[in-house]
Amino acid sequence: MRFSSFLLFILLYLNFEKIYAESQSKLGFKSGHQNFSVFQTALDGSDRFRLFWSVNYDLKSVNFEVRLRTNRINQWFAIGLSDYGEVSNADFCIIWFDYDSKVHFQDTWTDSQGFVNLDTQDDCILVKYKREGHLLRFLYQKDFDTCDEKDKIIEDGTSHIVWAIGKGPIEHEYGLNLLDNEHGFQRVSLLKPSEIAPPLPKNTKILDVHNENVPVPSDETTYWCKLFKFPRELEKKHHIIRYEANIQPENVGLVHHMELFHCEIDASQDLPDWNGPCFDPKKPPILEACKKVLSAWAMGAGPFSYPHEAGSPFGGKNFSRFSMLEIHYNNEEKKSGIIDNSGLRIYYTPTLRKYDVGVLEIGLEYTDKNSIPPGQSLFDVSGYCVAECTRIGIPPDGITVFASQLHTHLTGVRVWTRHIRGGIELSELNRDDHYSPHFQEIRMLRNKVKVIPGDILINTCRYKTTERMGITLGGYGIRDEMCVNYIHYYPRAELEVCKSSVDSRTLGDYFEHLRTYENQNTSENYPISTNYRNIDWSTHQANQLNSFYLNSPLSMQCNKSSGDRFPGNWEGISLPEVRKPLEKSNSCGKNMPTSQLGRRLKLGLMAKKQKQISQYNFQTE
Repeated sequence: MRFSSFLLFILLYLNFEKIYAESQSKLGFKSGHQNFSVFQTALDGSDRFRLFWSVNYDLKSVNFEVRLRTNRINQWFAIGLSDYGEVSNADFCIIWFDYDSKVHFQDTWTDSQGFVNLDTQDDCILVKYKREGHLLRFLYQKDFDTCDEKDKIIEDGTSHIVWAIGKGPIEHEYGLNLLDNEHGFQRVSLLKPSEIAPPLPKNTKILDVHNENVPVPSDETTYWCKLFKFPRELEKKHHIIRYEANIQPENVGLVHHMELFHCEIDASQDLPDWNGPCFDPKKPPILEACKKVLSAWAMGAGPFSYPHEAGSPFGGKNFSRFSMLEIHYNNEEKKSGIIDNSGLRIYYTPTLRKYDVGVLEIGLEYTDKNSIPPGQSLFDVSGYCVAECTRIGIPPDGITVFASQLHTHLTGVRVWTRHIRGGIELSELNRDDHYSPHFQEIRMLRNKVKVIPGDILINTCRYKTTERMGITLGGYGIRDEMCVNYIHYYPRAELEVCKSSVDSRTLGDYFEHLRTYENQNTSENYPISTNYRNIDWSTHQANQLNSFYLNSPLSMQCNKSSGDRFPGNWEGISLPEVRKPLEKSNSCGKNMPTSQLGRRLKLGLMAKKQKQISQYNFQTE
């Protein structure tokens, strides 16, 4: 049966040119009666290697195209996934040529030393390849979950695309060491929503916010900030309905991500100009008020469009016209002499849509009360948006969440948001199991989520502090930590902040306990940061703090957009109870079909996938 299925694939492949005689649009390629959005990103800083991909949610598979501009003929190229960008302990598909110029495409994995091993289960399906001199292009397909323990699962959140290239031809792929060859990685969000963006109205206006001849430093990492003042017409309210990256073509592999922050100041207040590194000590402190995200873009992201029924408020009587553009340059090759004029393009309209978009901050309060011990391979801390707050802050008909931006600082490695109603856990609102603080974007949810009064939202962040010798305090600084989910929703409500920290009085008791029973230099009379710094951290102390966080009452920030708290007693709030946790589904293992009918269904799905992938053509230049 496997042979028959494979034969069907070959026949469909041979009919490929007949099925697709017409050239394909760069904006997408067709398969049957479906249209697929095609996304793309440079894999390296010089754009020698470029990745295109589209997602088929019906078949739970991703179709990839790789375009390589190689230095030599017959070079081999490996591309795949790893947890955080390492080429060791990774999952690869590798294309290589033997001494007869015959092409080979194989499913492989690497061990902890970076050596290539052939996978016994072949899940790398080569659709087509084309070689013209030093240009090589190939199409291949992979399932979200192949049920192979050596393969990485393609899932929501951040994907670390890893690659390596080396000299060819070669006799075989096993024994290659990717660490000994040129290699790199790129962060993208592979599983993007397939929903088509609404068309732009005729009265849409365009505002370009971009750098002007910025001399990009030769450092590997640079954060560059530039202050802008919006036009006077924004003294009247508009709606932002879309935004997108506007990157200088030769710098597409250099611009890693961008954010535009609104300056939360009085509309009549002026600000000093700034155009330089974001963390320069000379940067005026007042510019720290520029912290409310208006738009965010990261490599691999396409245009971000708001739902047709809602727009982001832009302008108005009490709206400051100042904003700060922040661009992260990733200059891997540490080149000098680069000039950049990249930025963001904002589409806005004076025709207001039905709903104003609101942004609700949930997670941990920006305070040193929630801090993280050093030397931890993983340490989880949760911030709570409790039922007492959503009852008073969310309108009776609830809100509709359509997008989310997860946020930590430098030690965050995983973030997820749970949704509880009446003690029963519903589907997660967002999750990123391979989170990177260097890849933060506002992500559209594939399914909108309704949040009603009385619901509970729990945002959990996992941190890795193995490279830190001292405590990591919660706070605003880049070496402090945060745990936030910026939830984008409509209609806009008065509730803007629903975050927690550990109860202050209980925390004081904890420090007194350490002093009395464990001879630590702590006291309820010391500043919180001093207490944390004075603790002699050990595995026992870290586990004790973790247990303390999991069982202590909360201090809540349940704040209006004005910054004022909603009326109520927000100290000593009990931890929410989850009576029925969410059951995780598993497409493999016990749920795999084992009957004859189940096997036939599985083979039928394979044939459908092979028919679908055989109809793809290369993207036009």
